[in-house]
Amino acid sequence: MLIFTMLRCRALLLALAATPLTLGTAAAQIVVSANDSKVRLVDGVTTVVPNPPPDTITVIDLGVSPPRILGEIPVPTSVVGPPESVAIARDESFALVTAATKLDPADSTKTVPDNTLTVVDLKASPARVLQTLQAGQGASAVSINPAGTLALVANRLEGTVSVFTISGNVLKAAGKVDLGAPDSGPCGVAFTRDGRTALVTRNNDSLISLLAVDGTSVTYSKRDLAAGLKPYSIQVSPAGNVAVAAHIGAGATGGADVISIIDLGLDPPRAVDHIAVGPIAEGIAISTDGSHVAVTVMDGTNAPASSPFFNPAGRVRVFRIAGRKLAPVAEAPVGRWCQGVVWSRDDRTLLVQCMVEGEIQVFGFDGRRLTAAAPLKVSGGPAGIRVADPR
Repeated sequence: MLIFTMLRCRALLLALAATPLTLGTAAAQIVVSANDSKVRLVDGVTTVVPNPPPDTITVIDLGVSPPRILGEIPVPTSVVGPPESVAIARDESFALVTAATKLDPADSTKTVPDNTLTVVDLKASPARVLQTLQAGQGASAVSINPAGTLALVANRLEGTVSVFTISGNVLKAAGKVDLGAPDSGPCGVAFTRDGRTALVTRNNDSLISLLAVDGTSVTYSKRDLAAGLKPYSIQVSPAGNVAVAAHIGAGATGGADVISIIDLGLDPPRAVDHIAVGPIAEGIAISTDGSHVAVTVMDGTNAPASSPFFNPAGRVRVFRIAGRKLAPVAEAPVGRWCQGVVWSRDDRTLLVQCMVEGEIQVFGFDGRRLTAAAPLKVSGGPAGIRVADPR
């Protein structure tokens, strides 16, 4: 009997060893942070770093707790523009990264506009650059449509949006959409869930333009809406019924900026609710279940220390999305000159990029409060961040 029992135990152990261990583990959730190494904030002034190292991207696994860095590689990027300067394919096979500025080849103490779009293979180990393409001057936010067949890049200094077709992980330029206003400052871009419309924030003239998408054809519908002063970041909810736009207003001197709910079910779409968040609403992210939106607020951290608007810490704030209304839920102090924010797929973790500290700050969220955890240090200043759209 003893020998039989031992044999049964041995067989059970062998069976367990042959079974994949899934209990207590989670599938990887890839995050890409784009890090600008060219500039830093010196007493409220964006200053070029002497002989800077290359810009980088940091690949992070947010599917584990605590999140961990998987690797970094050189990729050009820029802090200029909204922090949606990264897009990740739905299957996490590749990432797109824009660069709105670069070092001036004639004077390394200055930056000049750039138009670079880089395609990065995330399945390679380590990640590697697949393509380098040209968008438009001041290439800012980038988004991939739900079908994974099209990418759009907002060109801040041209008043245009670049169109790229996607086949596998290969991009091909397919023209530009002219908004008819060269100085409009298109910054953010987001597709609706059916992929038939894209919304483009126009930072300089405070409009949000609607683009019509038909296959690979993208045209300006000549339909615009107004939500708030200087719209910047924009994201569409998982259900596709609303979009949320963040505004940077008049900067710290403006006192308080807003995020706005745009009802996409109305014809034409329009802003239906606003809530004040503080000076300069930089980056936003809607939770995977669509119930909350997080926003990073600079709150004077990018002002000179002598300024009456200066604050030593910014804020990350979380609001509940209830129908077409926004309600405050939680907030926490963050670092200075903070940029983008993303949610984990279970909506229990937030990552916040902070340029001055050169780190990604980590927060747990239990539905009522934010709790700080150990940050992740990255190379350069983290300036753009994205997760793959899981829907």
